[in-house]
Amino acid sequence: MRAGPAEMGMSAAGLLAAAGDAAAIARFRSLLAARHGRLVAEYYFGGADSTTRFDVRSVTKSVVCALTGVALRDGVLPGETASIAPYLAPLDTLDSVDSAVTVRHLLTMTSGYQWNEETGPDYSVWIAADDHVQYLLDRAHATPPGVSFTYNSAAAHTLGVVLQDAAAMPLPRYAAPLFAALGVDTVLWEPLDRGTVNGGAGIALRGRDLLKFGQLFLQRGWSGDRSVVPEAWVDQATRPQFAWRRAFGPLSRVTYGMLWWVSDATPAAFYAWGYGGQFVYVVPSRDLVVVATTDWNDLSEVTPEALAAMALGVIVNDVVPAAR
Repeated sequence: MRAGPAEMGMSAAGLLAAAGDAAAIARFRSLLAARHGRLVAEYYFGGADSTTRFDVRSVTKSVVCALTGVALRDGVLPGETASIAPYLAPLDTLDSVDSAVTVRHLLTMTSGYQWNEETGPDYSVWIAADDHVQYLLDRAHATPPGVSFTYNSAAAHTLGVVLQDAAAMPLPRYAAPLFAALGVDTVLWEPLDRGTVNGGAGIALRGRDLLKFGQLFLQRGWSGDRSVVPEAWVDQATRPQFAWRRAFGPLSRVTYGMLWWVSDATPAAFYAWGYGGQFVYVVPSRDLVVVATTDWNDLSEVTPEALAAMALGVIVNDVVPAAR
């Protein structure tokens, strides 16, 4: 449902300024905002439109987080502290440290594997592997599981594989009821080896559908009068799980929850963040959800970090202040 910005307490001039700033960034493709559950801004750039499905990369991880909450509620998984070992294929080779890795370790990026995809090549090398789970299991442990945060898309993918095995169905089919509850009818997943999809990246959704996903988490897992994801799970996933804080682009006090990023600056926010500036940004105190997507393919004129910082700047400096 669409509403005029003023009806929802939004500054129309502020949103127009946001659209102008987004348009000035060559690779910006969409900017949408919902206030009080109503669509108040929808802008597309560079040939994109409301039918475009955006590959939002690591936003996929936050979808896997939602599915994990559903699996725990329904008893598909016995608990966060369950070892991943029983859910991996018989051919996978695990040592004793691999077997100590739990669902929670994958959710919080504390599996302990030696890994660097933030400034190193590990994602690119991993995605080219023949067996994506075994590639992770074969990596040395830099720390025991549960000790320290290391961002790791292979770990999030492995959680998707665990969910698929526990549910005894392909991950897209397991996810279908969640998306249906949101009125999302088309979801594309990036296929990987052995009948799996990439749980770490590669989901593609329309802008409004990304907004619906953010709205689900803003509403603590509720869609209308139906609980889709447990309230307690949404609360846990979107609160800081660590003592450390970083700055990124315009945002201070950034840390991690469970497959969601969190900032407890003012106003506090949590967000799904994909490579090169894909964001589903939720500000509970403003009853606001913002979606931004960019064209992250073949980046050469700008780094993915710089593009993400620019996209986040439009959200944090323009859209959020427009919510009075």
